[in-house]
Amino acid sequence: QVQLVESGGGLVQAGGSLKLSCAASGTIFSINRMGWYRQAPGKQRELVASITSSTSTNYADSVKGRFTISRDNAKNTVSLQMNNLKPEDTAVYYCNSFLRTISSWREYWGQGTQVTVSS
Repeated sequence: QVQLVESGGGLVQAGGSLKLSCAASGTIFSINRMGWYRQAPGKQRELVASITSSTSTNYADSVKGRFTISRDNAKNTVSLQMNNLKPEDTAVYYCNSFLRTISSWREYWGQGTQVTVSS
């Protein structure tokens, strides 16, 4: 049974910083991509940032230069450092991973963590 557990969300003022962390646990043979998505009320879930096993990164245009994604392959963790936060960054942030278990490759999601940025 694979689980992705997020931590680090909260309330911050505009211009502030938060760091989200996500740990994948269970019987995991290999992790390809790890990333973060977010969903604001009334909007579709969107990709924020992703990172491959070779540490190639991809960012949404709206967060480039403000957010930094990183991963620790030995610990199966991914982090998202969010700086200069804006009210429009307010959303539930979900950890996402494409990984291989004993049976197959598939996508997993965390339960989500709320990030609220006040103006």
